Amino acid sequence: MKDAHNALDRRDFLKTGVAGLGLATVGGCFSQQREATPTLLSNRPDLGPGPELPLTAPPIPWVRIGMVGVGLQGTSHVRNFLRIEGCQITAVCDIVPEKAERSARLVEEAGFPRPTLYTRGERDYERLCAEEDLDLVFISTPWEWHVPQCLAAMANGKHAATEVPAAYTLEDCWALVEAAERHRKHCVMMENCNYGRMELLCLRLVKAGLLGEILHGEGGYLHDLRAIKFEDRDEGLWRRAHSMQRNGNLYPTHGLGPVANCMDINRGDRFALLVSMSSPSRGLQLWAEEHYPPEHPKRRERYALGDVNLSLIQTALGRTILVTHDTNLPRPYSRINLVQGTRGIFMGYPDRVYIEGKSARPHQWDDARDWLAEYEHPLWQQLAERSAGAGHGGMDYLEDYRLVHCLREGLPTDMNVYDAAALSAVTPLSEWSVAHSSAPVEFPDFTRGRWKTWPAWTLFGA
Repeated sequence: MKDAHNALDRRDFLKTGVAGLGLATVGGCFSQQREATPTLLSNRPDLGPGPELPLTAPPIPWVRIGMVGVGLQGTSHVRNFLRIEGCQITAVCDIVPEKAERSARLVEEAGFPRPTLYTRGERDYERLCAEEDLDLVFISTPWEWHVPQCLAAMANGKHAATEVPAAYTLEDCWALVEAAERHRKHCVMMENCNYGRMELLCLRLVKAGLLGEILHGEGGYLHDLRAIKFEDRDEGLWRRAHSMQRNGNLYPTHGLGPVANCMDINRGDRFALLVSMSSPSRGLQLWAEEHYPPEHPKRRERYALGDVNLSLIQTALGRTILVTHDTNLPRPYSRINLVQGTRGIFMGYPDRVYIEGKSARPHQWDDARDWLAEYEHPLWQQLAERSAGAGHGGMDYLEDYRLVHCLREGLPTDMNVYDAAALSAVTPLSEWSVAHSSAPVEFPDFTRGRWKTWPAWTLFGA
């Protein structure tokens, strides 16, 4: 794994205000990724075959959690864990002491002992991982820190869970897989959209066979982030810098995760081939021109990220998936969420279903809510009331609940390190394909053939 200081460095962002001028470390990291031939990293024969079954670890009756990063999303997870039985936040790390103190107060107000705080700078997570007696390190930091923090957790005998994406180079995807296998620790990417009410309804329809053989899916992250990217706080301090140096599908997992589950990716099928192309880059430039005076430093920034990226994936079984990224243009939010089979189709935004011979009217959509009475996922049946008010419509609570449940019961986690690597690999592969005139590129098989035999993804009751 590259040292974190050779990757995107948040300290540089804060010093420069993300001006994009002179960020040599950023350009060096991404140009190397673009120029490398992905096939050189498509296999790791030195690792040998993948494990016969996905990892299980001994049950943990009381899960002790160290939080690394407690900004907007991290604080949301803190609030969730305080309402989940069988876990306790015992340590909190953040580069902003006031944010760590805020989380400590939340923990104390919930009736738990005050957690130990780690606020000595951007690498104080290393001290947390080495010194604290923890079961799980939970990471909600800027993207460039996810891999070094996961590796530090596992090297110190802790399970790791990280916000998305888990990694954005193939080298780092493999580093996570290798570390999880060597240390026998879970490394989970927290893809909350896998737990959306409609996504799990779709999964149940698929598992019940109502859509027939699944042949095609579409997902994406279509979210106007222009105002957020230009803020002088929170994600504005680092996210816009990625748009300056990178051109590809930078945030694929929200739309792709639920579709991958419906296709049993890594559990009967796998991503095999990718082709990607991007539109011209216009949206961020226009936003800066319309919101800042001519002499403002943000008016001098230049952006590489195409406003719309389309990445087409073919699986080993020949199925197709279209993944879209669109964050720099005016548009209502959508994740698309389309799954199509030989007998029917589910499509989101708005949520609707058509199943041949079973829908109310031929060739006309049913409202997806009409199918909830019979096919509501058990997770939502059981936890809808408890998840009310949690982030992203409650699905954040469900994903945190399931992680704690699996750790306490000694079960395989719903998503594992192979899923984290496969979904995250879309980004570097898309960057390479775009940079090489949309040439096709092969996916690594992070399971090293075990996708053919590992049991299908069910998420209890699906």
